[in-house]
Amino acid sequence: MSRELRIENLSKTYNNGIKALDKVSLTVSSGMYGLLGPNGAGKSTLMRTLATLQEPDSGNIMLDGIDVLKQKEEVRGLLGYLPQEFGVYPRMSAQDMLNYIALLKGITNTSQRKDAVAWMLQRVNLYSDRRKALTVFSGGMRQRFGIAQALIGNPQLLIVDEPTAGLDPAERNRFYNLLAEIGEQMIVILSTHIVQDVTELCSNMAIINKGQVLYQGRPQDAIAELNGRIWQISIAKNELADFENQYNVVSTKLIGGRPFLHIYNDSPLTGEFTPAAPDLEDFFFTKIRSLN
Repeated sequence: MSRELRIENLSKTYNNGIKALDKVSLTVSSGMYGLLGPNGAGKSTLMRTLATLQEPDSGNIMLDGIDVLKQKEEVRGLLGYLPQEFGVYPRMSAQDMLNYIALLKGITNTSQRKDAVAWMLQRVNLYSDRRKALTVFSGGMRQRFGIAQALIGNPQLLIVDEPTAGLDPAERNRFYNLLAEIGEQMIVILSTHIVQDVTELCSNMAIINKGQVLYQGRPQDAIAELNGRIWQISIAKNELADFENQYNVVSTKLIGGRPFLHIYNDSPLTGEFTPAAPDLEDFFFTKIRSLN
């Protein structure tokens, strides 16, 4: 069964005057949906609002026929949420803590809950550490436990905010595979500033910056918009300022001690420039810089 989350004209301004959300409208269907933006773009504010933890100033959110802003208890029964930072009882074991969370999520049958907890700990590669207190977990282990608590209870809407922070490459790949598997059965919103996360996982996406939606659609369509418009060149360090003044520099990487530039230009650039195959990072930085 396909589900739909519809966000309409959502706005939020904090007391300090920062406009975190500015008439945000998005439609998200079942599958993996990437919410891409730099730090401070408004992603976490949107995630907390979707998770019923914060009120917007205006706007509407509907999950199928459920009014997210008015029917919070119904939404919470369908929700899995992994915030950037989450609290736990540090002296409890992973197994006991997850058992407690499963009970809160409505798995009241003791045998079913025991099986669900064991299965989930195996999925996130924590089963062998299930009796250890959470206080001794490494950052990566804590993040994997956070994933387990978000997934327990078979949510229909899963929100994960910067989920790969603190994960080593092997754990990150394991997490990718897990998200790809569960993303076929529910709405999964992946909020991140890491472009690779969206490129590898998401069939649809949005870019948000300064509280505004700059793009929504498929990653491959975004990349296609840049075909024939990205040029690359390697320069000396002392040339960088001149190039940044003269050209629309999308990104700069230091390779072999020399700046390696990607430049946006509608027409071909001559000289030492060569055409570059665009990627989602090029599109992301092009959109972000257009608002600055």
